Amino acid sequence: MDLGLSGKVAIITGSSRGLGLASARALALEGCRVVLSGRTDKTLADAARQLTELTSADAVHAVRTDVSQPDGVQMLVEETVSRFGAIDVLVNNVGLARGGSLLETTDEAWQEAFDQTLMPAVRASRLAVPHMQRRGGGAIVIIASIFGREAGGRMTYNAVKAAEISLAKSLAQQLAPMNIRVNSVSPGSILFEGGSWWKRQQEQPQAIAEFVARELPFGRFGTAEEVGNVVAFLASPRAGWISGTSVVVDGCQSRAF
Repeated sequence: MDLGLSGKVAIITGSSRGLGLASARALALEGCRVVLSGRTDKTLADAARQLTELTSADAVHAVRTDVSQPDGVQMLVEETVSRFGAIDVLVNNVGLARGGSLLETTDEAWQEAFDQTLMPAVRASRLAVPHMQRRGGGAIVIIASIFGREAGGRMTYNAVKAAEISLAKSLAQQLAPMNIRVNSVSPGSILFEGGSWWKRQQEQPQAIAEFVARELPFGRFGTAEEVGNVVAFLASPRAGWISGTSVVVDGCQSRAF
């Protein structure tokens, strides 16, 4: 199926590896011109090289920046418009949430979780929307989690992922008159090299095998590519009547209705 994305310009934050890179790859394969972002030169360069091999150097641009900082987001948007002249798609993917129980988690840890996860999505969306308006519309996708929909994982992670899902719903209603669609994607447990589940699997293979058997009905982790494919679809005109929802990509892991 042709998703109708050829020639569109897409920004993907946190896209040097994992879900961000998989989303960028899926968009690039559909003909998008993609802008990658990350904080580490090597991983960002490796990601850009991978995508260039799939498409062309003219269709890929990498920006080393820290989108948890307001000026970092602004630089990303400005470089995108300078390079490609427009923005059609924004995928908000960055996130970090540390801490433990209520009594163990400091104000600083709470603030960090929102500064590293929610605020980059807010700022990037705010800066991208005027450019989408000039194009006659666009699509924003926020990578959330099943643990923004139900209990699980760290308390801070639950809170910021729930906030992202709420943000996507609010933005969808607000931006619909501008022909801008907004959705969130809620992945379950996804395995990719260097990711948190991969690290746990290396450290505690037996415990992780038991987790998979107990919690994942298909008997395996999801892949980053399975999430990236959904992101590409939601970003495309083929999903033209889908906005304001959270699409769960979890192999039936979650318990929520």
